[in-house]
Amino acid sequence: MTTISATAPVPASALSPSAPGREWWRSAVIYQVYPRSFADSDGDGMGDLPGITRRLPALRELGVDAVWLSPFQKSPQRDAGYDVSDYCDVDPLFGTLADFDAMLTEAHSLGLRVIIDIVPNHSSSDHVWFQEALTAAPGSPERARYIFRDGKGENGELPPNNWESIFGGGAWTRIAEADGTPGQWYLHLFDKSQPDLDWENPWVWEQFRGILRFWLDRGVDGFRVDVAHGMVKEAGLPDYTPPANMGSMGGIALEPEIAAHAEYEPPTPPYFAQDGVHAIYRDWHTVLDEYEGDRVLCGEAWVEPLDKLARWVRPDEMQQTFNFAYLETPWDAEALRSVIDRSIAAFSSVGAPSTWVLSNHDVVRHATRLALEGENLQGHGIGPKTQGLPDPVFALHRARAATALMLALPGSAYVYQGEELGLPEAIDLPDDARQDPTWFRTHGERYGRDGCRVPIPWEGDEASYGFGPGSASWLPQPAAWAGFTRSSQQGVPDSTLTMYQEALVLRRRYDLAFGAPEWFELDGDTLAFRSGEVTVVVNFGLEPVELPDGEAVLASGALEGRMLPRDTAVWLA
Repeated sequence: MTTISATAPVPASALSPSAPGREWWRSAVIYQVYPRSFADSDGDGMGDLPGITRRLPALRELGVDAVWLSPFQKSPQRDAGYDVSDYCDVDPLFGTLADFDAMLTEAHSLGLRVIIDIVPNHSSSDHVWFQEALTAAPGSPERARYIFRDGKGENGELPPNNWESIFGGGAWTRIAEADGTPGQWYLHLFDKSQPDLDWENPWVWEQFRGILRFWLDRGVDGFRVDVAHGMVKEAGLPDYTPPANMGSMGGIALEPEIAAHAEYEPPTPPYFAQDGVHAIYRDWHTVLDEYEGDRVLCGEAWVEPLDKLARWVRPDEMQQTFNFAYLETPWDAEALRSVIDRSIAAFSSVGAPSTWVLSNHDVVRHATRLALEGENLQGHGIGPKTQGLPDPVFALHRARAATALMLALPGSAYVYQGEELGLPEAIDLPDDARQDPTWFRTHGERYGRDGCRVPIPWEGDEASYGFGPGSASWLPQPAAWAGFTRSSQQGVPDSTLTMYQEALVLRRRYDLAFGAPEWFELDGDTLAFRSGEVTVVVNFGLEPVELPDGEAVLASGALEGRMLPRDTAVWLA
């Protein structure tokens, strides 16, 4: 194979607006930073903004186009920052607004765009808006910021409806009024410390326009919108009992064979995927249009089927939305071909790029997940009784093939911090170190998301592997991670880091993000397609398959002459 060198830093001029149809977000590879687990600058064991700033050159060397930061705004951290108490300030855990500005300046100087999280479905119960609502009277403007309702029953002792929280238990909590008497109930689709805002209220719209402008004025390039399918609830808030196989975020947990081969539209919950959300994003689109530089909205929208999800990225709404259908597709050639075709067709129909993603801060890392043989319910993760945990060497081999396939597809791709190092899910954490609420809510039956959130290793074989200047780490790092550090892989020809770097260089060189895959058939259990000058072949079978003509410019594993081994992907040019 040809040796590919890493890209040189991109000048800031690369951040200028692009020609219509070639906007940066149509082809970008976007790197997700989970701030508390990326890099710690002061040794307290918690990642922070100065730590991110110090490590940005490594992301430039990796070859990504943009960085997406999970929440760093002020928060009591009851849900790892997705409970915001001040949308326009930085939580002291992560630094200051000055630290943010310095990080943004450094990113832009390296040619990296910056997308930040925004959480509009709910705030923290510590937010001054909610605290004022608690002390105000029923029917007041302060109460109207959130979804307060009188209870049912003779004395209002029953919740307004039967909705269940995504985190388990009822979705309503009753408050005590100022005089101490039992009062109204407020809605929280998530934890009771995360009250839902009322997006029927123009005041809420105006507040979030101001929040968007606050960060756009500082220079951010866009927003990843949390629970982008929420916010608007069905009029009257009717009772609703979801199907037994519905996932926590509204998707249906179908058998993999069904989910991967057919478009299925599940029933629409009265609290998700309501048509009213589209007016919000049209409004936000106009706010972003006030600013130069192709600013973007990317939605976390758990919506099925794909042609319904595509409504979130119509030309006057968002630019991107996550393709969770792809993330949840099993390692199966027919299933993946189906979801790829359906994704490209759905998003192309509205003039938007498809996105592709394999890992994030909420799911089992794909260097473990794709080789699991047992149950792995989205949102629940794995647990002590999970059967069929994979051999880590085999699982990484398969994960590398999955990455090589993903980065050859047209559109935009997301990379979660540490996957470029081949990090597996950290399963064997001490029970007393676990922090994810799922662990406690399930009484130790499910690990939750801690395993994909363990701080990543940078260099060395001691202390925190370079995560911070000392040994502290808010979640303990497995001893085996000494073999996954960035320093141990940098410049090593067959390392996972080198494979990612080479794939990103070749992806840009061959303009694969703007390609049009043309499938063709090969012997064996394979996927094979041509995209411009590149032929991509992935072997899902047990036996090696013979490769078509072409020079191998990228391979996820060692080739056997002209034979492609199992669970291996190759790019031929």
